[in-house]
Amino acid sequence: MTGDDKIHLSYQVEGGDLTRAGEASSGVKQTLRKLGIDPGTIRRVSVCMYEGEINMVIHANGGLAMVDVGLDDITITLTDFGPGIPDIDKAMQAGWSTAADSVRDLGFGAGMGLPNMKKYSDEMNIKSIVGVGTTVTMVVKIPS
Repeated sequence: MTGDDKIHLSYQVEGGDLTRAGEASSGVKQTLRKLGIDPGTIRRVSVCMYEGEINMVIHANGGLAMVDVGLDDITITLTDFGPGIPDIDKAMQAGWSTAADSVRDLGFGAGMGLPNMKKYSDEMNIKSIVGVGTTVTMVVKIPS
């Protein structure tokens, strides 16, 4: 990769199927390893991807995960056409969740998804329209 070159990855995330949840984040992790990205950055990207992917599976009936790998950073864009987030500030509070009890019984939906995504990314932006969907964009810097 040189200059403005970026590697573009795209994954369709299926909604409602927790048995397949994590496939996109695993794919990104494998690609980043092959590219020689440092383990700390891979870990941060993996957490962001996995948490976002789980959110799309649980709350939004799936969506699209796009990852752009550049020389200096990795941009993750997660887009769904789910119900949207009515109160982003509340959703950012650790432990707040709208996950169904059946999802919680499986060990998911603890309300740490968005807070962990913010914690492990260098930049995070959430755009959500109730009844239309949500786009979360995160940037993870690659140390030089």
